[in-house]
Amino acid sequence: MKIVSVVGARPQFVKLAPIHKAALAAGVEHVIVHTGQHYDPMLSDVFFEDLGIGTPDVHLGVGSGSHGVQTGAMLAALDGVFDEHRPDWVLVYGDTNSTVAAALSAVKMHIPVAHLEAGLRSFNRRMPEEHNRVMTDHAADLLLAPTQVAVDHLSTEGLAERTVLVGDVMTDVLYEVRDQVGSAPSALLEELGLDAGGYYLATIHRAENTDDPARLADIAAALGGLDRPVVLLAHPRVVAKAATHGIELNQGTLIAHAPLAYPDLIAAALSSAGVVTDSGGLQKEAFLLRVPCTTVRTETEWVETVELGWNVLANTAEEIAAGVTRPRPADTEAAPYGDGHAAERVVEVLMHAGAGTRP
Repeated sequence: MKIVSVVGARPQFVKLAPIHKAALAAGVEHVIVHTGQHYDPMLSDVFFEDLGIGTPDVHLGVGSGSHGVQTGAMLAALDGVFDEHRPDWVLVYGDTNSTVAAALSAVKMHIPVAHLEAGLRSFNRRMPEEHNRVMTDHAADLLLAPTQVAVDHLSTEGLAERTVLVGDVMTDVLYEVRDQVGSAPSALLEELGLDAGGYYLATIHRAENTDDPARLADIAAALGGLDRPVVLLAHPRVVAKAATHGIELNQGTLIAHAPLAYPDLIAAALSSAGVVTDSGGLQKEAFLLRVPCTTVRTETEWVETVELGWNVLANTAEEIAAGVTRPRPADTEAAPYGDGHAAERVVEVLMHAGAGTRP
């Protein structure tokens, strides 16, 4: 059995780690292809090292560009990669341009495609990620759903026969890293002179929040006006956008900081009073760590985090302030994202499906 995993962005590297570990444990040949969609070392290379994945077998080095240019470059490069390796499965992750490019390339070459994190829906057609995940789900041969809500979405779209509920692999790695970092204080606190529980941790990167200069300026001002320091882990693209439009990312209580390696990110979140983000991954990580989250979007794919009270949606400065200062949510034992063994199920399903049996 040979599986080729195609990844290109930070959340995908995190999901890749437990899959790689489970594949090796099962004796499966696992080839890792890095498209280079995120090419900053702190957003790619260091994640492979910190998560014990090792160096990717193939690095396409696509880099940034418009959606069409980036996706087209990946398609052109992936045809040759798949032709060389001829895997039993191409495994694609999440909802990025890397996801849809790999799925399209593989299906046109008649190579079976499995989509990890299938069935998530925001129902916001303005999001590039929504187009990517819907197209990938309808192209793929096997849909590996993280939650029952995702299973229900796929069933509604007529894809029930291709769907398997496996749980969320990000839960696997999150629990492992959480246990590794333990209760030790985050290095970020010492660097910035902060106290545990005395700051908020923020990430803002989605196009709808960063491409419009007025919107980005409003969000920066809202974060800078909160009641305690806000550490914004600023993606290089966001820093460049802010610089181009003269938007100050260090204002009021707002402190811009480079992205963190994954274990440091988890430690920083654990030590924070709350998370402010538009990242799908960090919303869920905050819930799993039981850290209150305020999401700067009008919708979320991870509806369970909102239903359980650990996440609120906020779109204005007033809503952001209300979200981060709300009372701590009620404790819950709910585990909508699985038990931390999703990756083992994924590899088992792929092996059985590859052997011609139903998962």
